[in-house]
Amino acid sequence: MYGQDFTDISDLIYQGRGKDYRAEAQHLESLIRARLPHARSLLDVGCGTAAHLAAFTQWFDDLAGLDLSESMIATARTKNLPVTLHLADMSDFSLGRTFDVITCMFGSIGHPTSVQALTDTLRCFAHHLTPGGLAAVDPWWFPDTFLDGFVSGDVIHHQDRTIARVSHSVRENNTSRMQVHYTIADPTTGIRHFSETYVASLFTRQQYETAFETAGFDLDYLPHLHRGRGLFLATRR
Repeated sequence: MYGQDFTDISDLIYQGRGKDYRAEAQHLESLIRARLPHARSLLDVGCGTAAHLAAFTQWFDDLAGLDLSESMIATARTKNLPVTLHLADMSDFSLGRTFDVITCMFGSIGHPTSVQALTDTLRCFAHHLTPGGLAAVDPWWFPDTFLDGFVSGDVIHHQDRTIARVSHSVRENNTSRMQVHYTIADPTTGIRHFSETYVASLFTRQQYETAFETAGFDLDYLPHLHRGRGLFLATRR
């Protein structure tokens, strides 16, 4: 998933669906400052095309991003931001330094395929945080908040291009599987279509909390944020 076809339209898709990267980053910054007033370094794990990082440049002096998608990192680099970008797996990376803050948005923390893999991922986060540093993690849906069979659709118009997106999500044991189809109409290239499948683990809130605690964090959970998925704010012990 997250190949070149999707990467080329990802910013337009999310913005067209109402995502406000700057507003999200500003709200996160206010939550971070309330706990770490002097935080200056931040690593965004699962940074995608660096849309959140572009906003964070207003408030943090030392920024880095990490993603497993080569096309996402390549696109992020074309933005020429004052950000260090790393191609790596969130569950097993070693950057040789620590940060005051780690963010992980878009429900990307749902990618680990087991509770042990989730715990290992959070241990990796803790290893890259200064003592007392903060991890802000937007979880994927919990089993009791995921809507089995959910269907959505959007049409985005940008300049002379039109993009249509439809999706269907189902539960498969302890995971969600979302099939998404995209159709793009462009006056130069005509009409093309591609599809992607996104699989994420449906960890319970208790499983998240246990994994954070095992990884060495003290935890707060803020419900209702991020379209109802909430937000974990975890302080490294």
